[in-house]
Amino acid sequence: MTYELKSIDLKYILRAAHSHEAINIGEDFFILNVLSGQDLGFLNEPFKANAYFAVYCKEGNVEVELNLKKYTLSPGMIMISLPDQIIRVVNPVRNGYSNGHFVAIGLSRSFLMSLNLDFKQIFDDHLFVLSDPFFALEEEERGLFAKYIYLLKDVLDLDISGKEYIESTLISSLFYTLGGIVDKKAARSTKEETGPQNRLKRLFESFMRLVSEYHTSERGMSFYAEKLGLTPKYLSKLIKQVSGRSAPEWIDDFVIVEAKNMLKYSGDSIKEIVYKLHFPNPSVFYKYFKAHTGMTPSQYRGEGLINN
Repeated sequence: MTYELKSIDLKYILRAAHSHEAINIGEDFFILNVLSGQDLGFLNEPFKANAYFAVYCKEGNVEVELNLKKYTLSPGMIMISLPDQIIRVVNPVRNGYSNGHFVAIGLSRSFLMSLNLDFKQIFDDHLFVLSDPFFALEEEERGLFAKYIYLLKDVLDLDISGKEYIESTLISSLFYTLGGIVDKKAARSTKEETGPQNRLKRLFESFMRLVSEYHTSERGMSFYAEKLGLTPKYLSKLIKQVSGRSAPEWIDDFVIVEAKNMLKYSGDSIKEIVYKLHFPNPSVFYKYFKAHTGMTPSQYRGEGLINN
């Protein structure tokens, strides 16, 4: 199946999840039960989802790669995913894998705006979500999360006046509660680190957030250094110190993953990919891609088609 990764939205996911138990408000909000033995085809390949997600693990486990970093989602843990992050499920929940039960909540950007919910204040300003998007819920938090889910399900099944207001209030309350939990985890994580170490980590998180947002158009160190108020040389030194890898290496990783996804899973021509990734011409893109992968874009696309 060929599709444009960036176009995957809640409508697409709801269609793909037709065999799963789901409650939804149109195509802008859903709560989805994902059980082992019920395949979700789009999970087999990397993708981008243009929505906010919270995925809670009730049973089993699954390995997920989020923006190049691999995590394991285990019982009692929750995953927070922001729009346009690259997601790859390493071992999707399906036949042949261990028993699993996951609850996924999806919220579109437009629905978020209609709720008058300041999601940026709740999550985007907490860099903790970008550096630690998978975390364990305490027993009381798990119980509260379950109560919200059951209450939302009951309300969505009702036929009463004022139902839309009740739904939006409950959903807002749920995400503010999740935001409070994230805030507590972030405060605890920050408190456990020394001053200099914490400042370095926060700088790295800021840098990674910028790279995640701008890597398709900005590959030069000067852009990121200016955004962070540092010189390119000093920024590179600090990123190397905290992560063991240079800043250009991190930028290149994001660009190459983006290029591979587009080459393998989109219907774009190489010229269109060159344009979307803001390379000056195909020759520069070919040299860049081959230097980092050992293959030309055409060779990589050919192998991908054969392997599929």
